[in-house]
Amino acid sequence: MKGPSGKRLFRPAYAAAALSLSYLLLVRFLPFPYPPGRAEMTEASRLMARASAALEGCRESRGIPLDLEADPNGTGLIGLESSPITTSAGRLEAKRTTTNPNFAGLAVSLLREAGVRRGDVIAVGASSSFPALIVATLAGAEVMGVEPLVISSLGASEYGANIPGFDWTDMEDCLRAAGVLDVRPIARAVGGDEDVGRDMSPEGRALLESRGRAGGVPFLEEPDLERNVASRMARYRKSAGRRPIKAFVNIGGSWANIGTDAEVLKLEPGLARDVFIPPPAGRGVLQAMAAEKIPVVHLLNIKGLCDRYGIPWDPRPLPPPGEGRFYRLAAAKSWPAAALELGYILAIVLLLVFSRRRSGPRQ
Repeated sequence: MKGPSGKRLFRPAYAAAALSLSYLLLVRFLPFPYPPGRAEMTEASRLMARASAALEGCRESRGIPLDLEADPNGTGLIGLESSPITTSAGRLEAKRTTTNPNFAGLAVSLLREAGVRRGDVIAVGASSSFPALIVATLAGAEVMGVEPLVISSLGASEYGANIPGFDWTDMEDCLRAAGVLDVRPIARAVGGDEDVGRDMSPEGRALLESRGRAGGVPFLEEPDLERNVASRMARYRKSAGRRPIKAFVNIGGSWANIGTDAEVLKLEPGLARDVFIPPPAGRGVLQAMAAEKIPVVHLLNIKGLCDRYGIPWDPRPLPPPGEGRFYRLAAAKSWPAAALELGYILAIVLLLVFSRRRSGPRQ
């Protein structure tokens, strides 16, 4: 556009719009190289897919049929709506979503972001409400060459590992027998209300106590939260030896792991930032680890987790390992993408400075 003198006018708004459009097109279509952990992320996803197949076969061999209405993808990782070992309500869509094998890729990405590297030790607090997330975390740790120190809670919410005869301890046995994952917890607990299953039937509580003590695994039964957390922290430290615990992975909403302070409900899922540390009486293992400056990976609020990391919600069919928007988002975090973003910001700043100089008062 030209002014009265015939000179072309400079329009900052048009220039900014052109810059923004160019930036968005480059981000959308430029093939950024994947980050260094991409190979591990894909391998972990494939391992989770193999583990899921092994669990499905093991379940069928025990005469426990799949419910294809609740589990249309046929994963075998979806439990019952109700059973004697069910602790609380659960959202079926969330449980189905976590059977996506690419959650193992997410586990690798989150652990790497937390600073975990090959040879390190991590602590895992695992609720059987989300067996697929336990498998995802273990698959990620296996591929990364990381040792997971797992304390599992055996009670499960609706549609979790709540099938008598195919609870989480049975799944551990199946994975070991198939040679897919060598799952060996450092301790177990019944879980549920006050970590001793007060919200279960006596029959269910007795069943899980028996399963929890199987194989000589240390069994925890402490209804006082502060003492319970201290006991778990001591077991993690003892199992780690002189090695530092590089991260804590919380899976689900176990009473002992997330504590009783309502502030934890506001915690963003994924790699947690700014964890609120309540007084010891309301503090779970998650907050106790954060108080010691140990990075926390928080795997709860599945819808929020999917929204944050670009994972599809309740997909049918499940996406193949190594594919999906999540991997593209991971690529967008690579250094070429960061350089492009920095260049865009710098160009906008220079444009603003230049436009102010041109529009300044004339002498």
